[in-house]
Amino acid sequence: MSRPAVRRVAVIGAGPAGAIAIDSLAQEKAFDIIRVFERREDAGGCWIDDGTQPDTLTNFAALANRSADEPVPIPDALPAQAPKLDRPRFSESSVYPYLETNVDFSAMEFSQEPIPADKTKKSIALHGPQTPFRHWTVMQRYVKSLIQRHGYEDFVSYNTTVERVEKVGDEWKVVLRKEGKEKDYWWVEYFDAVVVASGHYWVPYIPPVEGLEEFEKDRPGSVIHSKHFRGRDHFKGKRVVVVGASVSAADIAYDLAHSKTAQLPVHTITIGHTVNGYFGDAAFRHPRIQQHPSIKSVCRKTRTVRLVDGTSIPDVDSIIFGTGYSWTMPFLPQVEIRNNRVPELYQHVVYRRDPTLVFVGAVGAGLTFKIFEWQAVLAARVLSGRAELPSAQAMQEWEENRIAERGDGAKFTVVFPDFEEYFEDVRRLAGEPVDGRGRRLPRFRREWVRSFMEGHELRKDMWERLNRQAKKNLEKEQQAPPKAKF
Repeated sequence: MSRPAVRRVAVIGAGPAGAIAIDSLAQEKAFDIIRVFERREDAGGCWIDDGTQPDTLTNFAALANRSADEPVPIPDALPAQAPKLDRPRFSESSVYPYLETNVDFSAMEFSQEPIPADKTKKSIALHGPQTPFRHWTVMQRYVKSLIQRHGYEDFVSYNTTVERVEKVGDEWKVVLRKEGKEKDYWWVEYFDAVVVASGHYWVPYIPPVEGLEEFEKDRPGSVIHSKHFRGRDHFKGKRVVVVGASVSAADIAYDLAHSKTAQLPVHTITIGHTVNGYFGDAAFRHPRIQQHPSIKSVCRKTRTVRLVDGTSIPDVDSIIFGTGYSWTMPFLPQVEIRNNRVPELYQHVVYRRDPTLVFVGAVGAGLTFKIFEWQAVLAARVLSGRAELPSAQAMQEWEENRIAERGDGAKFTVVFPDFEEYFEDVRRLAGEPVDGRGRRLPRFRREWVRSFMEGHELRKDMWERLNRQAKKNLEKEQQAPPKAKF
């Protein structure tokens, strides 16, 4: 049975996934209207700067059970002016002043749009003149430049949050809210299709810990997530516990320890936890980092962090959680989120129940920007009617087979190590441009994976090298005679 023609498309998000989705849709030359809604003030997604101090964390129970970002009430009649919302929306980014990419730039850039070769002095000093890492400002400008070309910025409505998306007949009803100084303006627009490119690294996951919220209540700002880290200077002389064994926890703990900014040693909760498969545990083996097992409870009065092995860390000033994110879509309450992933997405892109709802970016880490491009082109081809999807049964079997192989959780969304198979499957589904209509996808190149993996080795080598030097410095300090007192 043929589907109605798609002429009006809404895109949610103007980060990297949204930016490449705009170009893919525009190059199809099949749509009368492309509207992009971005809740932040600019393009860039998680690469946008946040100079203001983040809000303090609240409602730790909801953060722990992944229910913190619930749908908001919508005015009864639209359009409407309504009071500004006063609940957390988790739209702040995880950028801090000296943040740089942790993977090789060539593994991130889109196939037709090179990332500028701007390198910081810090990165050159750490990795040499050919350093493959880029400052966050380079990435933000890169994403923004993709939208500024060809008049695409005319498609985008900034400071506009998509609050509800629901199917009404053959149309998607999209409820929108634009932030004002005193009140917010709410209205409705209708579309034939919706592209979800809103990302899933926004709502912090904080595991349940007895006494944690009370500890934070007594000292607002003493418990943060890694997305709220704004640099080492905020932790001068403080006793810090960093929770998590993956990328953000490693970067923050290492930064605080190697710079000697925080009170030493910096304490990390890593023992018994699985380290990141790409980066390993080299960062946590810094001589000024002390590793511990999981937290049992936190005492608000004594500021003591009690651990599951019976030991404790006294007089703690700050606890930083690098424990990942919860995938939420409060604007699509009818679409299930299960085990921190969105089920029923064929090739992580097409919603099986309704192919006029497509996703770009619904994957785990690894060659992400490039994966976004392949997904965006497939999404655009599906919506234009130029890509033929397999039967409903075949799409269901694809998901069932992947669950059998990887499980029904976060690992389902990770493309590694099957990059080549995935890229080529998506490229074949999308097909080639026809009569100058559509963005062309090149064949997969294994050099992309090589660069990706070599970038990880560079960072691990850096940690090992600096660890050796730090160990020597620490031994010298310990052997030095005490300074005389007069």
